[in-house]
Amino acid sequence: MTEEDIRAALAPFKLGTMLEGVHLHDGQAHVTLAIKREDAQAQEPLRAQIEASLAALPGIEKASVVFTAHRQAAPAKAPEVILPGVKHVVAVASGKGGVGKSTVAVNLAVALAQSGLQVGLLDADIYGPSLPRMLGLNARPQVQGGIMQPLQAWGLTCMSIGFLVAEDTAMIWRGPMVMGALNQLLGQVAWGELDVLVIDLPPGTGDAQLTLAQKVNLRGAVIVSTPQDIALIDARRGVKMFEQVRVPVLGIVENMSFFACPNCNHRTDIFGHGGAAAEAARIGVPLLGEVPLLRAIRETGDAGTPITVAEPAGEVAAIFRTIAAKVLAGIGGA
Repeated sequence: MTEEDIRAALAPFKLGTMLEGVHLHDGQAHVTLAIKREDAQAQEPLRAQIEASLAALPGIEKASVVFTAHRQAAPAKAPEVILPGVKHVVAVASGKGGVGKSTVAVNLAVALAQSGLQVGLLDADIYGPSLPRMLGLNARPQVQGGIMQPLQAWGLTCMSIGFLVAEDTAMIWRGPMVMGALNQLLGQVAWGELDVLVIDLPPGTGDAQLTLAQKVNLRGAVIVSTPQDIALIDARRGVKMFEQVRVPVLGIVENMSFFACPNCNHRTDIFGHGGAAAEAARIGVPLLGEVPLLRAIRETGDAGTPITVAEPAGEVAAIFRTIAAKVLAGIGGA
């Protein structure tokens, strides 16, 4: 006698979704049925019939049926509306650090702004803010009426904790302090009217991601990964995290996709190639683009002039414009 045999014996009772569980141990058969609390008395005859039927089966010494109160699932809690002037919020995320997520976030935001949109960029990485250096900004935001005024660079409205602390300051903060800072960057900044706010998330799947899902209506997430397996495993975790908080994944960007020698133009797949495309196909999301590993990307980022600004007619800028167009299509346009 097995649990499957017991389920087969229960078939004539047509229990459907009432049947919550079946357990068999040492000849003891236990069945759990989910019913409405007010129906408990009326279902007593059914309990007796099932117990008698199961007790008659060979190998069953005792049968018991337990009623549990049926509970309807609570509706998903709507995010707080703390960015009323922002049409769309897009998160740029990665499962691990070191994959060039911030580089992708900055150049994606610039490419969106170059298409004529009003675009904001929020650096949500409290522990390791990189926006000030990558945008060439070193001023402190002004405060008017208790509200911080974001800085402007390359057509973007920008905010980062890095504008408020020295570049070499170690942010030795516990989780609640980090979440408090993130809430301030979201709700106490004069973001104004924006078509798209791009949020550069910290790596991983922790408090910042959950806070954003609860506080703002994320329109979608862009996952950044390099081609090798170890990075794709972490990217997969990022995708799963956004699925659990019901945020659509707009697609995957394969960063450092390949290296082309500037002297001979020979192509080398340093980290492998095509891993992100295969992963995107596996999970059913678009491959948004493949960004090469180029010295110019690093140099322009370090100099505070994103490559989409420094070389707007170049190959990489064209790649980021394509990524931006796909992101816009994914969120239904601005």
